[in-house]
Amino acid sequence: MFTFDMSNKVKVNMNTILFIIGSTRLKSFNRQVAKYVEGLLKGKANVKYFDFTELPFINQDKEEPVQEVVSRIREEIMNADGLWVFSPEYNYSYPGYIKNLFDWLSRPNDPTIQNGPTAIAGKKITITGAGGTFATKGMREKLTELLGFIKADVMKEPMTGIHVTPEAWGSNILTLSQEDKEHLQKQADAFLQFI
Repeated sequence: MFTFDMSNKVKVNMNTILFIIGSTRLKSFNRQVAKYVEGLLKGKANVKYFDFTELPFINQDKEEPVQEVVSRIREEIMNADGLWVFSPEYNYSYPGYIKNLFDWLSRPNDPTIQNGPTAIAGKKITITGAGGTFATKGMREKLTELLGFIKADVMKEPMTGIHVTPEAWGSNILTLSQEDKEHLQKQADAFLQFI
């Protein structure tokens, strides 16, 4: 998308970044982090929250013909300049919810062409996670491995892991520390350069 810069009277091309939230929880801490990052990117990139709640579980019986929801999701991914994943950690790994998304994206866009082009190959991605004791270390490591395997282009550094305090678990309100905010700013700046 182009915006008009009044000071220079020129059109400025802004990248589109899709935010992928790895939790369906209404008061998700990771959605709260995403909202903060959206503010960091204001005026620098177009942010869209990616809705894939209608995506069915991956099943070869449902791959052909390609379902409308699958086509829409692939098209949105391909049209984005970058993806920013905000995810909790489930049992030292990523949730099945986003695994299902990336499984679909790893399949050929045209199921009749074995090893054909996919929507995720070469896509620029960065990862942030808010969670328990290990600040989503396991999720970030394992998701990086998965995304590399399906040929996405992951920005491995910097990433941000946020430790959710007991107070936040009780209130469902995440308060970012100054250190968290600084890490997220560095990640946002680096990702804009990366894409």
